[in-house]
Amino acid sequence: MRFFEYEAREIVKRAGIPVTDYGFTTNPAQAREIAQRIGGPTVIKSQVLSGGRMKAGGVKFADDPQQAEAHAREILALEIGGQEPRGVLVDPRADVEQEYYAGVVWDGTRKQPVMIFSPVGGIDIEQVAEEQPEKVSRRHFSNILPFSDFQAKEAIAATGVSGSALTRLTPILTRLAKLFVENDMTLAEINPLGRLADGSFIALDAHMEIENEARGRHKRLLAELGVGEQETRQAREPTPFEIAGEQIDASDHRGVAGNVTEFDGNLGLVIGAGGGSLTLFDAVRAHGGRPANYCEIGGNPSVAKACGLAKLVLSKPGVERIAVMMSIVSNTRVDIVARGVIKACLELGHDPAEKIAIFRIPGAWEEEGFKILERYGVEYADRSVSLNKAARRAVEKIEGVAAR
Repeated sequence: MRFFEYEAREIVKRAGIPVTDYGFTTNPAQAREIAQRIGGPTVIKSQVLSGGRMKAGGVKFADDPQQAEAHAREILALEIGGQEPRGVLVDPRADVEQEYYAGVVWDGTRKQPVMIFSPVGGIDIEQVAEEQPEKVSRRHFSNILPFSDFQAKEAIAATGVSGSALTRLTPILTRLAKLFVENDMTLAEINPLGRLADGSFIALDAHMEIENEARGRHKRLLAELGVGEQETRQAREPTPFEIAGEQIDASDHRGVAGNVTEFDGNLGLVIGAGGGSLTLFDAVRAHGGRPANYCEIGGNPSVAKACGLAKLVLSKPGVERIAVMMSIVSNTRVDIVARGVIKACLELGHDPAEKIAIFRIPGAWEEEGFKILERYGVEYADRSVSLNKAARRAVEKIEGVAAR
């Protein structure tokens, strides 16, 4: 889940990292008042979750409060990346001598956070890494053990930064690492982190993303920031299909049937089990399949939840068949998922044997589940069939349907 810039600034501020005297508003007249309070030139920024604000005209510079109001009015009416702005952030135009980059991101391969630092900020860190690799340092650290100033200093010094800049940057990076871990972030980025004429540092922009599954642990923070419980906060506004998926997951506390993402394909997916959903989605695409959606099911959902997810996917226009696939599961009953997806087919008037391209969920109560599938003529696969082979079979089935 992504935060708007004004929310990310507040998170950074609460962590003790210096920020500018910014203001957020949805009203052009209030933008003028904020600019008057700030005094001097300001920057008016559109608050959207998508990128490309500057190119789209969502960032404008104002010399006085009247101009700030005019810019705010224009930006509030400007759609960027298909999104209407939540509001505008009014920021002082700081006198910056140098821009730096500081970020922490979750490394899924190492299963650890990695701190990234560069004395070259204000542009994409990927571009800096490609053009000036010696100016980018990376340091993995534990998300269990305390993060020390020494680790931050090591990351900074590796890029050649020394002296007073090293001393002043160290606590900022330490606090950034701590807020990342304490708030279950997947991304905590300050870009740019500006060095002012007096040698002090200040966060000029911030990007934060929190793990979706951790939202329940941070209800107080989210409530204080004004984040609605049903807000998905992706890079774009959720589609009605995706909103319906969230509602199905929220309707029953048993198990998970979430992270529903819509794609323009003909093979519906009911997939899950840890990293199995990502593996299966990629495998379908690798075999030439066109997924209609991505989702994650697991944690021993009820028959109603499995049925609801399957019905949602089957009802999506253009879906010809669904593939029900998971890795080997221990806490998800195979028979319950089987009952759910078959129930969905029958309630929609479909023959389960025709609509379910493949059922590949080995694990708890699998014999009972397989008996149910046999009763309705559904093709299933046990653990001797790999995820990759199951995905290939599903794609072959859908291609066979298209060929007829």
